[in-house]
Amino acid sequence: MHSLACRADMSEQHPRTVSHQSKTRLHGIRWVDSLEVKCIVVGSETFHFQQWFAVASFEYHFPSIRGVQAGREYYVSMCPLRLIPRIFLFDEEELRPELRAQRVLNKQRIPEMARYISANTTDYTFSALTASIDGRVKFEALGDPAAERSLGTLRVPMNAKFVINDGQHRRKAIEVALHDHPDLGDETIAVVFFVDVGLKRCQQMFADLNRHAVRPTPSLGLLYDHRDLGATLAKDVMERVPVFNGLTEVERSTISNRSIKLFTLSGIHNATQALLQGLDLKSHEALASLAAEYWNEVSRHMPDWLLAKDRKISAADLRRDFIHAHTLALAALARVGHTLLSQHRSEWKARLKPLGSLDWSRENAAQWEGRAMNAGRLSKKSINVTLTGNLIKQHLGLPLTADEQSLESKLKRRAK
Repeated sequence: MHSLACRADMSEQHPRTVSHQSKTRLHGIRWVDSLEVKCIVVGSETFHFQQWFAVASFEYHFPSIRGVQAGREYYVSMCPLRLIPRIFLFDEEELRPELRAQRVLNKQRIPEMARYISANTTDYTFSALTASIDGRVKFEALGDPAAERSLGTLRVPMNAKFVINDGQHRRKAIEVALHDHPDLGDETIAVVFFVDVGLKRCQQMFADLNRHAVRPTPSLGLLYDHRDLGATLAKDVMERVPVFNGLTEVERSTISNRSIKLFTLSGIHNATQALLQGLDLKSHEALASLAAEYWNEVSRHMPDWLLAKDRKISAADLRRDFIHAHTLALAALARVGHTLLSQHRSEWKARLKPLGSLDWSRENAAQWEGRAMNAGRLSKKSINVTLTGNLIKQHLGLPLTADEQSLESKLKRRAK
């Protein structure tokens, strides 16, 4: 038997006369009883009983830990994955938001979450679901001593309704993943049960559970991700490029005014992906080596970066006065580097030399306004990254693509 069992309330039993061994079908449930076996079969699941009772008296039995929060009891249990889609239901999507206890399922999120489980069957992690039970529940403590009163069995009638307050996307992803990996059905997920006290309370629980939820920054997510190849590559490149190592903010994706950092891990990740996109390199080592070589060569032509690394100039001053001290420039340099590495692999270092003579000063508004800056403020929009990359390409004597030339024409028309 699994940790989740179905039993009958002895006070509501309805015995019926059966033969020594018989089988009867009732409401889609196959009843099997003999002197040795007492059970029902629902689909592919078999539940065993000590007596025969009416359907209405059946219960779910959850081995649980009882706790108290805000004066209300709640229960923590482990539930087999195969039962998650069967007992936890969604609110009807056609109901108005004010009549629902949760948000409408965002179906676009489900395939990625399901793939995460399927691709990491021995290494996935899902946090607990939170659910409300609309029904009369009973907790039977394991014993009388204080240490045992919090451990026991939560008895829930089968006709009770379970509503997920937090975790509906995880629930759906589990359902999808089980289609491809039914063997995961015996694994478990933690569930926190609250006794439902009505729609208003359920809605408040949803608001409270999500009020303080904060997603990790992209940089921190990359730092702690040891599975994603792009994340691993970005961290490897950061370690191999001296000017990155020590000047990179690895926890936040923005840099405060007083920070001594110049780069962010997310910025290095995105720029390196753009740099290497489509290049015919198969191994991680080949990709990391080429990316590190390119960024090291770029830093040779960026004396201000080297001064900031040696603490001979303030990173804050560089961000205030120069374009090259921002993620925008890193992204633009990645676009330029992709052209050099894909079209001029044998001479890319020589073609990069004029980079050192480019005027990166923000005071040169005639050069940067409309490209890196809009009304004097830096912009990381895709169009600004492209236009900044165009200027660097032109400075290095590299031709523009048709799309890049089209943006240049539009920029000139706006300037007139």
